[in-house]
Amino acid sequence: MPSYELNVNGVSHKVEADADMPLLWALRDLIGLTGTKYGCGIGSCSACAVLMDGKAVQSCQTTVADVKASKIVTIEGLAKNNKLHPVQQAWVEHDVPQCGYCQSGQIVAAVGLLQEKPHPTDAEIDAAMASHLCRCGTYPRIREAIKAVAGGKL
Repeated sequence: MPSYELNVNGVSHKVEADADMPLLWALRDLIGLTGTKYGCGIGSCSACAVLMDGKAVQSCQTTVADVKASKIVTIEGLAKNNKLHPVQQAWVEHDVPQCGYCQSGQIVAAVGLLQEKPHPTDAEIDAAMASHLCRCGTYPRIREAIKAVAGGKL
């Protein structure tokens, strides 16, 4: 079985996996980072979103071979020195999650959006978050949390 060197949250991990193994399963089963969630497995819900070189990708549709030398950031890699990332803090302050299942993917995608567009419009937020399904319907609070971070209110 081939081995791959994955840079996840700034740490190098050597994993042995088939080339077509989804990154999601390498993260969860081989590295032990279970914050990234399995939702649909077909790239429709984005519960499995992680950042790959700063852009949100669906880890259920990205293989370990696709990663190459990319830097992966999961929900576990956002907080630093026991301090929540501003997006995570906004999620708490705006009471975003209900069931919470999709939230790791939502948060990671919001971080990617804000890295690309520090002051997104409502339309840009909606477009960036459109593929992230939330069965509880917390979309208005998600937008407000993103706007709070963009506006420097955290």
